Amino acid sequence: MKNRRVEFDFGEDDLEALVQWCTSSLQSVRCALRAKMVLMAAAGFVDSVIARELQVSQPRVRRWVTRYGALGLKGIEKDAPRAGRPAKVSASEVIKLTTQTQRTAATHWSTRTMAAQVGASAATVSRIWRAHGLKPHLSHTFKVSNDAQFEAKLTDIVGLYMSPPERAVVLCCDEKSQVQALDRTQPGLPLKKGRAATMTHDCKRNGVTTLFAALNVLDGSVISCCQSRHRHTEWLKFLRQIDKCVEPGLQIHVVLDNYATQNEHPKPFVWTKEARDILQKVIRARKKLKIVHRSLIVRGANGSPNHGENMRFVSSQHESLLAFSRWWIERVSDAEPNRIPDVTEIRSKP
Repeated sequence: MKNRRVEFDFGEDDLEALVQWCTSSLQSVRCALRAKMVLMAAAGFVDSVIARELQVSQPRVRRWVTRYGALGLKGIEKDAPRAGRPAKVSASEVIKLTTQTQRTAATHWSTRTMAAQVGASAATVSRIWRAHGLKPHLSHTFKVSNDAQFEAKLTDIVGLYMSPPERAVVLCCDEKSQVQALDRTQPGLPLKKGRAATMTHDCKRNGVTTLFAALNVLDGSVISCCQSRHRHTEWLKFLRQIDKCVEPGLQIHVVLDNYATQNEHPKPFVWTKEARDILQKVIRARKKLKIVHRSLIVRGANGSPNHGENMRFVSSQHESLLAFSRWWIERVSDAEPNRIPDVTEIRSKP
């Protein structure tokens, strides 16, 4: 086979793209190899030298260099169509059925039901869906507020986060009600090598408690307490606790959801229009309660069979929740010395 030299007139865009293909870690190996063949051929190397340096055959070098000369980047980006069995179904048909029709007795199509409908394999349907970004099994929820004052409220809250007033603290408050003090009906086995800890699938309910928490959006510290009931009276007690915890002289701005006490009693804190990132901060507050649920409640067992009174079980749940809150505050205070005091320090105040 005769060697040959090929001359190319590269455009700036083609040359830049070929160099990028050769150096990018995200580009496929075959495209990078083809780009190197073209660049070496353009530099004056003959086919045999290119094949020896890149450890490929000379016909392969000749094929891709020729294809680039005829079609440009598109000629080496993808393989040429190969001979084979013609497709049984067109992608447009699958896409149309997926997006414009609904499966009988179901809310969406699956790969197997769509394959049966169009007479193709499930792998073919899956490949078409992936190529066009279709995921019929997924759905996203949304909610549009019908509140006529929603825009004004949103402006107030976002403004409070983005530009908090001086000498003030912004707290995001939430509550987790009906926290059950559960105990397992039978004792489980502890964790050991080669075996997970065990517990019964059923449990015995020994009462409930309510956890109130306030997240300081500036330093991430938390004020929390547990109450036996879930009324406006307990909520006002928690607000007074916040007032004791916060440094005197600071204005307190509280961001909270619709709680009954807002309509029954005057608001005891200042609400202003100088209202950081509302979504992230509110999610942080709710995430803390989710961590409590996952860490303490799901696999928790409060009390023992020797305890005859439900209040002892509830007290055990209180201690667990407050211990978690103290751990959270200590973790934050390691990075922020000016921390908010915990509940035991609050109780010691006159």
